[in-house]
Amino acid sequence: MTEKPTRTEKDSMGEMTLPASALHGASTHRAVLNFPVSGYRFSRPFIRALGLIKWAAAQANHDLGLLDAERAALIVQAAEEVAEGKLDDHFPLDIFQTGSGTSTNTNANEVIANRCAQLAGQAIGSRELVHPNDHVNMGQSSNDVIPSAIHISATEQLKNCLIPALAHLHIALETKAKEFWDVMKIGRTHLMDATPVRLGQEFSGYAQQVAYAKERAQKSIETLRELALGGTAVGTGLNRHVDLPEKMLRHLEQRTGIGFYEAKNHFEAQGGKDAVVEVSGNLKTIAVSLFKVANDIRWLGSGPRCGIGEIQLPATQPGSSIMPGKVNPVMCEAVMMVCAQVIGNDTTITWAGANGNFELNVMMPVMAHNLLESIRLLTNVIEAFRDKCVRGIVANEERCRELIELSLAMVTSLAPKIGYDRAAEIAKESAKTGRTVREIAREKKLLPERELERALDPVKMTEPGGQEG
Repeated sequence: MTEKPTRTEKDSMGEMTLPASALHGASTHRAVLNFPVSGYRFSRPFIRALGLIKWAAAQANHDLGLLDAERAALIVQAAEEVAEGKLDDHFPLDIFQTGSGTSTNTNANEVIANRCAQLAGQAIGSRELVHPNDHVNMGQSSNDVIPSAIHISATEQLKNCLIPALAHLHIALETKAKEFWDVMKIGRTHLMDATPVRLGQEFSGYAQQVAYAKERAQKSIETLRELALGGTAVGTGLNRHVDLPEKMLRHLEQRTGIGFYEAKNHFEAQGGKDAVVEVSGNLKTIAVSLFKVANDIRWLGSGPRCGIGEIQLPATQPGSSIMPGKVNPVMCEAVMMVCAQVIGNDTTITWAGANGNFELNVMMPVMAHNLLESIRLLTNVIEAFRDKCVRGIVANEERCRELIELSLAMVTSLAPKIGYDRAAEIAKESAKTGRTVREIAREKKLLPERELERALDPVKMTEPGGQEG
């Protein structure tokens, strides 16, 4: 086997041998060897955010007269390639690394510097023209770059992915609420029969949960617009120009369309990660809502003949390797599993967020990974659930009518007219004999026929005041 060509580079700890074609340098390669933990890498949105930060820093430092035009142009071009995903193969580091994410910030600095060398016709590893620390990292520290990259990447993903997905699901559920408005069915509390509701009313509840979910995602953007950029190592802003954050943020808004602003207090922004914990909590709440919606829909479609069976879900794939013709509510199950994962991700983020020690949180990479994974998974499963399940749901109106008539809870509307105790006796007799409440009430002539029919009208039971009027 032919050995792949290598090169030798130095960092502050000495020499390292690494692949000749790798754009990352000695410090990154040292971290590659130190952290062979999970195989999880920083995701595309996070690497994009890193590229945008380095791009904005080069522009801003040039604006301030700190970086000459040639170096600035090279860094801007190389950082643009990072942001666009052209250099993703050169970001090999594991998520489980130094808790500040310093290895990944260094990775970005080295990749951009070495790409600048290539663009200038120099050998990879040459630092004479563009140095990873002196030029690419000018006015920055891992300690303000990594938390800012978390905020920027999550904000972009919320704005461009999750919020649109929730908006589309909300529309689909509202459409079904209107479509099913005239379908009467039995309500259920404690999993037991309750008074009638409209199927459309049930679906309107699901639609409203998703509407609130969208609002929570929108609020999360507001929480994340505050960036730690400018704090450098410990929040004091050492080694950066006083105007650097303002100019960087202006460039970032130009690229993202999001009005980021400098942290009100850099010591809070770097020592704590409360904003990330808050946003993760919002994602957890969204997951809890979606779990309820998907689980209800799964149960409403159960059967199809020996379960509730009030709705029919689209058949998406065979459900059994042994039972021919079986079709399962797989889209609902996918939603529920994603929601379980998001809730677990939030637990990790919560614990990681609590581990801010003095001027720095040292569990940021796993927070970044879990936050972005939660947004990605929710976005993807919501879109699939909407397209392959919600839009194709059909009401089984005959089954809905049948279950209303069989329900013991129909006796509830008689209680104001005949008293609670007597109504309870009818319910017990119905349970014992299998006869309907209507049949027993009619036989006992508890009310005149016209009044009885009005009292037992399920449509009136779905409105405030029940059978009154």
